[in-house]
Amino acid sequence: MKEDSADSGALSDHTASRKILIPSDSPPILAQRENTSAAMTANPNGKTLWQQLLPVVACGAGLFSDGYINNVIGSVVTVLAIQYGDIWANSTAKTCLGAIAFVGTVVGQLLFGTGTYYKGDAVGMFNVLTVWRFFVGIGIGGEYPAGSVAAAEQSGELKKGTRNMWFIWFTNSMIDWGFVIGAFVPWLVAAAAHNTNYETIWRTSLGIGVVFPLSLFVLRFFIKEPEEFQKHSMKYARTPYKLVFQLYGWRLFIVSFIWFLYDFSAYSFSIYSSTILANIFDSTSAPLTTVFGWNTVINLFYIPGTMIGAPVSDWLGPRKALAVGVLLQGVVGFIMAGCYPSLAQPGLVGAFAVVFGVFQSLGELGPGNNIGVLAAKTCATGVRGQYYGVAAAIGKLGAFVGTYVFPFIVKAGGESKTLSAQYPFYVSSAGCVLSAALCWFGVPEVGQDTIQDEDVRFKAFLEANGYDTAQLGLRKDGSVLVEEPK
Repeated sequence: MKEDSADSGALSDHTASRKILIPSDSPPILAQRENTSAAMTANPNGKTLWQQLLPVVACGAGLFSDGYINNVIGSVVTVLAIQYGDIWANSTAKTCLGAIAFVGTVVGQLLFGTGTYYKGDAVGMFNVLTVWRFFVGIGIGGEYPAGSVAAAEQSGELKKGTRNMWFIWFTNSMIDWGFVIGAFVPWLVAAAAHNTNYETIWRTSLGIGVVFPLSLFVLRFFIKEPEEFQKHSMKYARTPYKLVFQLYGWRLFIVSFIWFLYDFSAYSFSIYSSTILANIFDSTSAPLTTVFGWNTVINLFYIPGTMIGAPVSDWLGPRKALAVGVLLQGVVGFIMAGCYPSLAQPGLVGAFAVVFGVFQSLGELGPGNNIGVLAAKTCATGVRGQYYGVAAAIGKLGAFVGTYVFPFIVKAGGESKTLSAQYPFYVSSAGCVLSAALCWFGVPEVGQDTIQDEDVRFKAFLEANGYDTAQLGLRKDGSVLVEEPK
């Protein structure tokens, strides 16, 4: 394969001074790949499509709650700003409430001061909300390396030519549907409350978020570990971190940086889209249902990007799909920034929603769909959980940085509402162009059998450098699990 030969050469040059042995694609390895691919294509277990899909659904669909929880806070912030006015505007929670969930894995990084409690019960409530958002972030952070990695490994048992599509539909597409429902529910609640009972609107919108993660809780207990994990797990083996870093360090850096840039933009815009719309409308007269309604329309544009873009990842490959999608997103972003003075008028809010929606949709077709595929499939099964977890964590760091600094980017526009709205698009679009370049030149091709290929390549690399690969695999009765003859 092209990616293997290219990687082997790059690694040989990089590690020559350390005398690290990098195995080439010898005939036995190629034969093993062919046998593995044939076995996977033949579906030897005789499972129906639903039986093959169920583990992918169970593992990936929990990410729906991530999309809902992270997006609904944008509408909540809009309501709080209207309900509490200057108290909200002067509180520390204004800056960190939307972002704090992204720092859930970093204990102690709460960005509010207890000294503000003297201002009244409202500010104390803002701080309590911020604390609980932090703990919500811990749960979301645990979902990524567990659910997504398992879904990626389970997708290897599906039919060739569709594996990336199914993985995307039940991971990133779930997040995007969560975004949509996270925008729609506040609209629905606001309509039921006749745009007046602000307390009911934001509390109900937040509370509904508990339903989604609980719905899949029981189902997860009945899912078995995928075959690749059983054969190549390092659960009972010593992880050779030095060798892992030498083989995958550069890939991990590139994938993580692309994920950082994507989340920096995607989560920031999803959270602040309702605020952007509120600035277009006269916030003193436009009802919440109008603002939240258009916010729902904008979020709906995620769906064609992710749903239609999923099979594109199988046709073009994740690397090319990501690079092309994010480059086109950057182009649209620059156009939108330049045309913003004409688009940002109440009479043209429909045009604004469409252009902004296309911007969001291209982001999903590109990095939204494919960064998870690349993070899950550019390394071996034995280290996939840690590799993916690091990449996802750095991505969430980008989300935190973006949602935290976006208000400052907006503020840099001064008194000009036009400049304040243009600057985020300029920053985001520049990041899109950088992501496209990093992906095109720094990420290997990912094919239908890359998971199996990487396991073969990783095992050969470890053996060439003196590591005992007999330790790999899950154990039963004290012995290493060996694949049974079919």
